[in-house]
Amino acid sequence: MKQYLAIDIGGTAVKLGIVDEEGRVLSKTEQSVCFDNYETPILTTVLSAAEQFLKEQAVGPQGLAGIGVSAAGQIDTRKGIVAGTCGSLPNYIGSPIKAELEAKFGLPTTVANDANCMTLGEVWVGGAKGYTDVIGVTLGTGVGGGILTGGRLLEGARGLGGELGHFRTHALDGVFCTCGASGCWERYAATTALVRGAQPRNPKWKDGRAIFESAHAGDPTILALLDDWTDEIAQGLAGMVHIFNPQLILIGGGVSAQQELLIDPVAKKVRASVMPAFAEGLEIRAAQLHNDAGMVGAVYYFRQSRGEI
Repeated sequence: MKQYLAIDIGGTAVKLGIVDEEGRVLSKTEQSVCFDNYETPILTTVLSAAEQFLKEQAVGPQGLAGIGVSAAGQIDTRKGIVAGTCGSLPNYIGSPIKAELEAKFGLPTTVANDANCMTLGEVWVGGAKGYTDVIGVTLGTGVGGGILTGGRLLEGARGLGGELGHFRTHALDGVFCTCGASGCWERYAATTALVRGAQPRNPKWKDGRAIFESAHAGDPTILALLDDWTDEIAQGLAGMVHIFNPQLILIGGGVSAQQELLIDPVAKKVRASVMPAFAEGLEIRAAQLHNDAGMVGAVYYFRQSRGEI
């Protein structure tokens, strides 16, 4: 049974795991990448953490078939580098992830965007298993996404495709975005957008957890805000449904556990907003793999890119 080193690089932490060829996570750990306010470059921390993890697991490079990396930001999958980010991650843009890992461990390595990997993980062993046309969306600090069409990940010319959060839904009069544009979907559909709308009304609504606690208690102000927020999510998804005609939309991120207050209303609104033929057979539900999705999807991407799948 082949085993792979899986690495999931986020803006605050890196997750590392050993994943087998059936998508099972055999062991895993996590380490901060912002412990010194990013003075240590993220990639330096990742290399050190990977070396330490393999020592702790008593696994040498000779026992691994390769390394699959899921990484935040715009990832040039051909070169295995960070081509850009939205927002500020010091010492990150330009990081030669593929080259550095291959040099250190002598193993073939692939690198792909974290939201793309989330979608692939779900396709391999999660909520999208058996589907060929899928839109995966993660709602959090921003909005990430991955698109599977005809069984293949939509990557574009450099692997940068599927940047769903910067689909502009309010281009003419929208909120300024960290990418430099205005009206990007993530400025309205991210969990941070919900918090931004709630905070002026009540300072205690400082995160998604506090907001949904009040919603479950029936607070009318929060329920109205949630109605507006799910409208924004649904309208963005409806536009994508008309472009990609998916069988399934998977919604991930911490808030995806909110079936009654998020998943159900978004599903209802999307179906009501698309042309009837597009709604036929369309499924919309929460992602299943949660924190392991990026690692699992990174290994799937590695195996698919090498013809193993």
